[in-house]
Amino acid sequence: MFPEFIKCQIKINLECDFCHAYCPTITFYEEKNFQGRSYECMNDCSDMTSNLSRCQSCRVESGCFMVYDRNNYMGNQYFMRRGEYSDCMSMMGMRENIKSCRMIPMQHRGQFRMKIYEKENFGGQSHEMMEDCDNIMDRYRMNECQSCNVMDGHWLMYEQPQFRGKMMYMRPGEYKNFMDMGMSGQRFMSMRRITDSC
Repeated sequence: MFPEFIKCQIKINLECDFCHAYCPTITFYEEKNFQGRSYECMNDCSDMTSNLSRCQSCRVESGCFMVYDRNNYMGNQYFMRRGEYSDCMSMMGMRENIKSCRMIPMQHRGQFRMKIYEKENFGGQSHEMMEDCDNIMDRYRMNECQSCNVMDGHWLMYEQPQFRGKMMYMRPGEYKNFMDMGMSGQRFMSMRRITDSC
């Protein structure tokens, strides 16, 4: 009847199906157990309060996200992979509601490279990394990491050895001082690459 319209509709449906199957998607809910108003997010959101008054549960349909307890990607950070989080505060030890989130690109196919520095402003001892490191003290004899340059890939840094404690998401770029990211007094002792298998 209207072949062009039908073709267009089929194309739109296929694109939507593809996007929902392969695009990173997280849905936030105002209440615990996926109740109350919801907001579906497929990219970065610097201020959740413009969409929801609070966020107490979420579902990651696909991909990986970092969520933050302050606006503008500041404060404590939490890594979320595909799954259901019926009570974010108790499941992840959060003290505050989720206030912002960042989608983590998963299409990185190249090598991972990051140079870590013992002191702020790229000072002190330094080492280039291409693999996960569960303890920089054991491997490099570094007491802490206070600045870094991420050349390739996306990384998670942890305040304790063995990928434990508070974490921070690092995208490619220079990080002269972690305090600028709202991580006052934070030191990092282990680092992990974010790969497709996360």
